[in-house]
Amino acid sequence: QVQLVESGGGLVQPGGSLRLSCAASGFTFGSNFISWYCQAPGKEREFVARISGAGGSTYYADSVQGRFSISRDNGKNTVYLQMNSLKPEDTAVYYCYSRVGARNYWGQGTQVTVSS
Repeated sequence: QVQLVESGGGLVQPGGSLRLSCAASGFTFGSNFISWYCQAPGKEREFVARISGAGGSTYYADSVQGRFSISRDNGKNTVYLQMNSLKPEDTAVYYCYSRVGARNYWGQGTQVTVSS
Protein backbone atom coordinates (compact mmCIF):
# COMPACT_ATOMS: atom_id res chain seq x y z
CA GLN A 1 0.00 0.00 0.00
CA VAL A 2 1.50 3.28 -1.16
CA GLN A 3 1.60 5.99 1.48
CA LEU A 4 2.98 9.52 1.49
CA VAL A 5 2.99 11.35 4.81
CA GLU A 6 3.94 15.01 5.07
CA SER A 7 5.14 16.80 8.18
CA GLY A 8 6.93 19.96 9.22
CA GLY A 9 4.37 22.63 8.47
CA GLY A 10 3.52 25.44 10.85
CA LEU A 11 3.33 29.18 11.42
CA VAL A 12 6.37 31.25 10.49
CA GLN A 13 7.06 34.96 10.11
CA PRO A 14 7.85 36.48 6.72
CA GLY A 15 11.49 35.90 5.88
CA GLY A 16 11.61 32.77 7.99
CA SER A 17 12.31 29.15 7.09
CA LEU A 18 10.65 25.77 7.36
CA ARG A 19 11.63 22.27 6.30
CA LEU A 20 8.89 19.95 5.15
CA SER A 21 9.30 16.17 5.05
CA CYS A 22 7.52 13.54 3.00
CA ALA A 23 7.91 9.99 4.28
CA ALA A 24 7.06 7.33 1.69
CA SER A 25 6.29 3.64 1.88
CA GLY A 26 4.80 0.84 -0.18
CA PHE A 27 6.84 1.25 -3.39
CA THR A 28 10.41 1.27 -4.69
CA PHE A 29 11.21 4.76 -3.47
CA GLY A 30 14.45 5.31 -5.37
CA SER A 31 12.79 4.61 -8.72
CA ASN A 32 10.22 7.39 -8.58
CA PHE A 33 10.05 11.12 -9.00
CA ILE A 34 8.58 12.87 -5.97
CA SER A 35 6.94 16.26 -6.24
CA TRP A 36 5.65 18.95 -3.93
CA TYR A 37 2.49 20.89 -4.75
CA CYS A 38 0.68 23.59 -2.80
CA GLN A 39 -2.90 24.79 -2.63
CA ALA A 40 -3.88 28.14 -1.20
CA PRO A 41 -7.48 28.88 -0.13
CA GLY A 42 -9.68 29.44 -3.16
CA LYS A 43 -6.95 28.50 -5.61
CA GLU A 44 -6.06 25.43 -7.62
CA ARG A 45 -3.30 23.10 -6.55
CA GLU A 46 -0.05 24.12 -8.20
CA PHE A 47 3.39 22.64 -8.76
CA VAL A 48 6.23 23.68 -6.44
CA ALA A 49 9.19 21.36 -7.00
CA ARG A 50 10.17 17.88 -8.20
CA ILE A 51 13.13 15.59 -7.71
CA SER A 52 14.19 12.54 -9.72
CA GLY A 53 14.50 9.07 -8.22
CA ALA A 54 18.24 9.23 -7.73
CA GLY A 55 18.11 12.88 -6.74
CA GLY A 56 20.27 14.10 -9.58
CA SER A 57 17.63 16.26 -11.24
CA THR A 58 15.46 18.91 -9.65
CA TYR A 59 12.84 21.30 -11.03
CA TYR A 60 11.21 24.31 -9.46
CA ALA A 61 8.32 26.65 -10.08
CA ASP A 62 9.51 30.14 -10.99
CA SER A 63 7.86 31.51 -7.87
CA VAL A 64 10.12 29.48 -5.53
CA GLN A 65 13.33 29.25 -7.58
CA GLY A 66 16.24 30.37 -5.43
CA ARG A 67 14.24 30.22 -2.18
CA PHE A 68 13.18 26.57 -1.93
CA SER A 69 15.34 23.47 -2.22
CA ILE A 70 14.14 19.90 -2.71
CA SER A 71 16.25 16.92 -1.68
CA ARG A 72 15.85 13.27 -0.81
CA ASP A 73 17.36 10.58 1.39
CA ASN A 74 16.66 7.24 -0.29
CA GLY A 75 17.98 5.39 2.74
CA LYS A 76 15.17 6.93 4.78
CA ASN A 77 12.52 6.94 2.01
CA THR A 78 12.06 10.64 2.64
CA VAL A 79 11.94 13.78 0.52
CA TYR A 80 12.52 17.22 1.98
CA LEU A 81 11.49 20.71 0.96
CA GLN A 82 13.65 23.40 2.52
CA MET A 83 11.73 26.67 2.35
CA ASN A 84 13.68 29.90 2.95
CA SER A 85 12.80 33.58 2.68
CA LEU A 86 9.15 32.71 3.10
CA LYS A 87 6.52 35.18 1.96
CA PRO A 88 2.86 35.55 2.97
CA GLU A 89 1.89 34.36 -0.51
CA ASP A 90 3.58 31.01 0.25
CA THR A 91 0.76 30.31 2.71
CA ALA A 92 -0.92 27.09 1.57
CA VAL A 93 -1.36 23.41 2.25
CA TYR A 94 1.67 21.58 0.86
CA TYR A 95 1.22 18.11 -0.61
CA CYS A 96 3.64 15.38 -1.55
CA TYR A 97 2.91 13.55 -4.82
CA SER A 98 4.18 10.56 -6.76
CA ARG A 99 2.99 8.47 -9.65
CA VAL A 100 3.51 4.76 -9.01
CA GLY A 101 2.65 2.44 -11.85
CA ALA A 102 -0.43 3.95 -13.47
CA ARG A 103 -1.80 5.63 -10.35
CA ASN A 104 -1.38 9.03 -8.74
CA TYR A 105 -0.76 9.21 -5.01
CA TRP A 106 -1.04 12.23 -2.73
CA GLY A 107 -0.29 12.76 0.91
CA GLN A 108 -2.76 14.34 3.30
CA GLY A 109 -0.98 17.70 3.23
CA THR A 110 0.68 19.94 5.79
CA GLN A 111 -0.33 23.54 6.44
CA VAL A 112 2.22 26.33 6.03
CA THR A 113 1.20 29.77 7.23
CA VAL A 114 3.46 32.78 6.72
CA SER A 115 2.27 35.71 8.80
CA SER A 116 3.54 38.31 11.23
